[in-house]
Amino acid sequence: MLLRRPSTPGSGAGHPARGMDHPERGDVPGWVMLTLMSAVLVAALLALAGPALEALFNQAMDKVGR
Repeated sequence: MLLRRPSTPGSGAGHPARGMDHPERGDVPGWVMLTLMSAVLVAALLALAGPALEALFNQAMDKVGR
């Protein structure tokens, strides 16, 4: 049985796909915000720890090259 919300003015009640929420519809703005926050966090950590990581990498490569 399909349950529908009562139609309100401006809800697109005349169009069958607009007045109802699709059961598999995701929260797109939430995923966009999560992705952007993760990218900013990675960029900030890389900016802060970049020189130390580079020195650590170069030290490891020097040991391997001997």
